[in-house]
Amino acid sequence: MAAVCQVFVAVPDHLGLTIGVLPADAVSPLADPPPGYPNRWVELAIRTHLPRRGVHGASPLSRNHINVLSADVLVALPGDSGTETEIELAARYGRPCVAFLSDRVQGVQLPPTIPVAKELSDVATYVLDAISDCL
Repeated sequence: MAAVCQVFVAVPDHLGLTIGVLPADAVSPLADPPPGYPNRWVELAIRTHLPRRGVHGASPLSRNHINVLSADVLVALPGDSGTETEIELAARYGRPCVAFLSDRVQGVQLPPTIPVAKELSDVATYVLDAISDCL
């Protein structure tokens, strides 16, 4: 996600903000977030008390619920267990989500309801269709 944030803020006159929903430290939720959070390109950091992430990203104690439920549309990139749980939550909550992958088996398990876009233009079409009611 750091790379996505970095590229976004590098766009001149970009519209919007990079937002980071931060996990809490697993040992002491009142402490600073874990190392690496937020990345240096996050423009608005939202601290939470929620320590779960990665393979535990679907837990009620995970910030992934906030990430998914606050998004108008999700674009899943190749990732690890945290990405997989966000995709799982998008399917569970019926949030629009498209996976930008070369095929359905690239790195993460996809529910059958999540479409795969192999080209960036297909991602753009999906996103614009998904947010057309918001515009």
